[in-house]
Amino acid sequence: MAKTQKRLAIVLFNLGGPDGPEAVKPFLRNLFRDPAIIGAPTPLRQFLAWMISTLRAKSARANYAKMGGGSPLVPETLKQIEALAPLMAERFPDREIRIWPAMRYWHPLTEDVAQEVAGWQPDETVLLPLYPHFSTTTTGSSLGAWRKAGGPETHTVCCYPVEAGFIEAHAQLIRASWEAAGRPENIRLLFSAHGLPEKVIAAGDPYQWQIEQTASAVAALLPEFSDWQVCYQSRVGPLKWIGPSTDDAVRQAGNDGKAILLTPIAFVSEHIETLVELDEEYGELAQESGVSSYTRVPALGTAPQFIAALANIVAGAMSAPTRLGPPDGQRLCPVACPACPMALKEA
Repeated sequence: MAKTQKRLAIVLFNLGGPDGPEAVKPFLRNLFRDPAIIGAPTPLRQFLAWMISTLRAKSARANYAKMGGGSPLVPETLKQIEALAPLMAERFPDREIRIWPAMRYWHPLTEDVAQEVAGWQPDETVLLPLYPHFSTTTTGSSLGAWRKAGGPETHTVCCYPVEAGFIEAHAQLIRASWEAAGRPENIRLLFSAHGLPEKVIAAGDPYQWQIEQTASAVAALLPEFSDWQVCYQSRVGPLKWIGPSTDDAVRQAGNDGKAILLTPIAFVSEHIETLVELDEEYGELAQESGVSSYTRVPALGTAPQFIAALANIVAGAMSAPTRLGPPDGQRLCPVACPACPMALKEA
């Protein structure tokens, strides 16, 4: 009898999004009751999640209606899985491979996927976040949910902010978008990332440092864009957030007489923060601010270099000496970022 192939499970973590208008409110409630998002005591956090989801549901439904009623994030992730699967089969022809999407706040929920993967009984499991930059609010939260649900874990990638293919994919899309726009002159390249409250960074979260490393690495491949800036979008709530904010950066570019080329540096899929916030809201703000040209670079999606980078990351994680870490198994973040998962592992 032929030897049964070993099983390799690959799990892609992401935020998730509502799949229809009726899912918007429970999606928001799941998001805001996560202690990684709102660090209040449980009874207060549950109340705040109910209140915020209730107050924001109507406007959120209106925004999702612009995208067909739901988020494109899960369909985009499925396309990435479809593109990644043949590369993994080529890399590991001796294994039976399955790739799952695992979403934190809506279906397919991380907890449900953990049980499904466990039932498949893989010999190895690679957990790969589609958050390239580690934060306790994203990858940390997804890992916590996976482990609480008893999901299998053999190799876990915490981040890949300067992985070569990831950086090159961003640079290629930025240059191609600029060329498609007619190569506007006097341009400022804005690297827009999702923001975080300052207190999260002050507690040692490495996210902002990693975003800056990505932006610097991408800019190094684009010498034609010497004027560039990192900025942060999607602020909610009364807390002070890291900056500069993307809206302030857009206004400043208008004041400086600059055209804008804006790339969603931390998002690998199109969703509400890119299709509505960046395309519509900041596009309108750019026009109001006198910006002569506003070009938004697409998210990485299924860009071949990005998908190849994911395959390299999985292969690197499987050969790394540590279960948890960047693809090469080495700590990346400085000691000033004690919430780096490698720092926590070393402690």
